[in-house]
Amino acid sequence: MSDTTTTERAPVIAMRGISKSFGAIRALQDVSLTLMPGEVLGLVGDNSAGKSTLMKILSGAYQRDAGEIFIEGEVAHFKSPHESRARGIEMIYQDFALCGNLDVATNMFLGRWPRKGLFVDKRAMEEQASKVLARLKIDVNSVRQKVESLSGGRQQSVAIARAIAFSPKVIVLDEPTANLSVMATNQLLETMAELKNHGVAQIIISHRLKDIFEVGDRVMVLKRGRNVGERPIRGTSEEEVLGLIVQGDDGEARETNTDGRST
Repeated sequence: MSDTTTTERAPVIAMRGISKSFGAIRALQDVSLTLMPGEVLGLVGDNSAGKSTLMKILSGAYQRDAGEIFIEGEVAHFKSPHESRARGIEMIYQDFALCGNLDVATNMFLGRWPRKGLFVDKRAMEEQASKVLARLKIDVNSVRQKVESLSGGRQQSVAIARAIAFSPKVIVLDEPTANLSVMATNQLLETMAELKNHGVAQIIISHRLKDIFEVGDRVMVLKRGRNVGERPIRGTSEEEVLGLIVQGDDGEARETNTDGRST
């Protein structure tokens, strides 16, 4: 399928031949990634595989050395996270980037508040926040509740709701369940399933294969900055994916090369 084909099944993202080096260290080499609308892609690999580097290129935080990025068939080159966000790419990092002393609604629209003249339209902000939370079936006592009073899982869900409030095409989640309890993890996975139901594509960077197998459609394995295998979730197993992480698609064990910047 051509990247410029405008059909219902055209990729929302296509990254082709992406390479990135930091000085003499090759972090990514000729990596390609395709994401379909509403698809959940698990991006896995060891701690020096290049997963975060690839996603930071997609989010505009890093600039690629080579390769192309297509958003819905159109060539894109992001010079900043602001430009990536404007094209519908939202990145949610492990620390959530929430302000605990502010309420849920304010966090969801922080820096992008609805306004009435020169002033923030707090009523409109709270109404919009409530609608997004209800859409994703995220249960909080009130949008006026301070974020610091929420559980880790609910805080992560609020971070996702903040992204959804601006109608993204893609959400990238960096280790979303790494520091969550079992209950909080289940709550978050339910939220991610709701995103999928609403047609939002997701890329999940995670070491927890169980979570990826719970909500994912496909898994892609990086090793030493290269794509060493992709599998549909329904056609593989955690054991096979672990084998790709350790040995790659050719079955030969490889030495790990730490890039110092990617995870």
